[in-house]
Amino acid sequence: MHTKVVVANQAEARFYDIEGPRAALRLVGQLANPDARLHDRDLKSDRPGRVFTSARSGASRRGAVARHATGGERRPRRQAAATFARRVAAELIAAKRDHGFDRLVLLVAPAFLGILRKAIPKTMQSDIAAEVAKDLLNQTEKEMRAHIPRHALQTLR
Repeated sequence: MHTKVVVANQAEARFYDIEGPRAALRLVGQLANPDARLHDRDLKSDRPGRVFTSARSGASRRGAVARHATGGERRPRRQAAATFARRVAAELIAAKRDHGFDRLVLLVAPAFLGILRKAIPKTMQSDIAAEVAKDLLNQTEKEMRAHIPRHALQTLR
């Protein structure tokens, strides 16, 4: 059996293969997302829209009481992360089609894991043997290996 391990955060993704439970991680590819390191203001020149929050009608308060920005879910950095997640998912689809793998292990930063889950197609969800919500990109191979759950590699021969 063949396992694909993805170690990623919003800025970078590395793809490893494992051929057996005691085999070493073998780096087979990586992707970078330079936009992840930029601020929202660097990705988009416009300021977010502004709205007034109005108070309830009553004798004590009248009219608008607060003015605030909108567009929290459509922030440019969040959109850049979603685009990068789709690139990672496309890479996994190509790897499944070309080389095939039986299991997928995701070692992904918590902020990026939910975004990546949405990008991975439903047909590949059953291939996911384990998910670890931890940013391990700056760790050694030995430290990454220590975070892969045993059950994800148990049936490999």
